Order: sequence, then C-alpha cells, then structure tokens
Amino acid sequence: MTVSVKICGLSDEAAVAAAVDGGADMVGFVFFQASPRYVAPMRAGALAEAVPQGIVRVGLVVDASDELLAEIVLKAGIDMLQLHGAETPERVREIKERFGLPVMKVLPIADAEDVAKASDYEGIADKLMFDAKPLKGATRPGGNARAFDWALLKGAAVEVPWVLAGGLTAENVAQAVKASGAQALDVSSGVEDAPGRKSPEKIAEFLKAAKAL
Repeated sequence: MTVSVKICGLSDEAAVAAAVDGGADMVGFVFFQASPRYVAPMRAGALAEAVPQGIVRVGLVVDASDELLAEIVLKAGIDMLQLHGAETPERVREIKERFGLPVMKVLPIADAEDVAKASDYEGIADKLMFDAKPLKGATRPGGNARAFDWALLKGAAVEVPWVLAGGLTAENVAQAVKASGAQALDVSSGVEDAPGRKSPEKIAEFLKAAKAL
C-alpha cells in the first residue's frame, strides 16, 4: 500500500523545497489568521510557483467568506480548498459550484458518532479529512498536535477518499496507519521546531517514514 502525504502549513521556501524534494503528494497553505502558519494569498501564490505539476496545492480556510475564497482562488495558485470550519454539506456544495475547485472537508473526531457524520458529505466533498477534535476554548480547529483514537477509523464505512490528521510524527506514523487503515496522511505541527516554524529535516524524516510503509 502506498501512503500519500500532505505537508500542511508551509510558509517559507525551505519548507516547500523539503516537501517537494521528499515526495509530498500535497502541500498546504493556511489562510486562517488565528494560526501561526497563516500566509497571505499572494505570498502563498509565490511559494506555490515552486511546486511542480502533479503535487496538489491545497488552501486551508475556516468558515471563509466568499470574498476571501475569491481572493485565494485568484492569487494563491491552489488546486483544492480544505474547509476546516463548521461548513455544512450545503455550504460545501455551494463553494464547489461557485469556485470550481475540488473540496476537502475536515471533520473533528472524538468518538464513533463523529466518524459517522462523514456520510453527510458523501457525494458532495471530494475528500474528507479526520482530525482530532480541539479542546474546549482552542483558538483554532486544527494544527494542535493532538491525536484521537485512530482505531475509530479502522473499517469505517466511509465512501469518500479520506486523510488522517492530528498529532502525527515520523515516530508514530507507522502505528497510525496500522491502527486506522489510512492511505493518506496530513502533518503540520509534527514537522515543526516551534508553532509555525517548519523543520526541513523533520519534513524529510516524516516523508521517508511514510513512504517506507
């Protein structure tokens, strides 16, 4: 089984180069200002120019307005939108139709009932991402270095391609894939030296570990 990997929260040239050179399948840029990984759409567009065709460039937003989405689509050079807020199935459909890009919807997971909500987005979202539900009072919905019980996903009846996120590192990636059955992974805080400061070395290590599975 080949595991695909998305390196998220890229904000400088060295991190982008490490993701590309290490064989990342997707790269992510964060357009949520409360995140330490935030980049402006035009800055993301400059970084995205160094990403070869075939690597999917993803723009992460949280309950974004149509105005912000239009700016991102125009300036950031992305191929897919990642919706990391409380977007309903109706809102996901609306965004897809209005902006003409594939959409990945993120679902926060704490228990089996949360996983079951995936069915609400089948036939609408192009991909789903399962991330750990943030603690009460958290200032952002993801990128919190938290994992959930990966076994909740093992054998789950999810009819949409899905990505595992939350608390992944080079050290636990093999365990995470074995426990969850994931065929795609997303990492952000697990390849950082500090919040928002990516480590090219950790990016390389994570990709090496994931690609060896």
